[in-house]
Amino acid sequence: MSNQRELCTFVVADLFFGMEVGKVQEILRAQEMTRVPLAPTAVRGLINLRGQIVATVDMRRLLKVAPRAAGTQSLNVIIRTGHGLLSLIVDDVGDVVDVPDSDFETPPETMREARELVVGVYKVEEKLLLLVDPEKIMQLMRSNEIRS
Repeated sequence: MSNQRELCTFVVADLFFGMEVGKVQEILRAQEMTRVPLAPTAVRGLINLRGQIVATVDMRRLLKVAPRAAGTQSLNVIIRTGHGLLSLIVDDVGDVVDVPDSDFETPPETMREARELVVGVYKVEEKLLLLVDPEKIMQLMRSNEIRS
């Protein structure tokens, strides 16, 4: 019997992502944010999460895809990183799925979107589920690639 991973899934644009459940603290509706001057373009601001200040990253901006249509709602996925909590603004949140470790594949060489964030892929119900590592999000945020 193979081992399984439990992944929390979410959608950004037409990309289907998954992150290990243990790295996800909670899911929230859109939150009021305080802008941060001179922050990288992907950082939308800061939110107050029960007294803790958390940076908020717009995944669409981070991935350099088209902005969300005006008037559409987003969700915040609060994740744990080695540097503390981080809020990801995503389009939608899906189910928690169990994927067998045996189905894990390295990202294809032809993959362009989200390449810097993805550590592997799974084929789930005719979709490609992109496994994201929170530490890679932090690395990309700190790089100069996302500064305007």
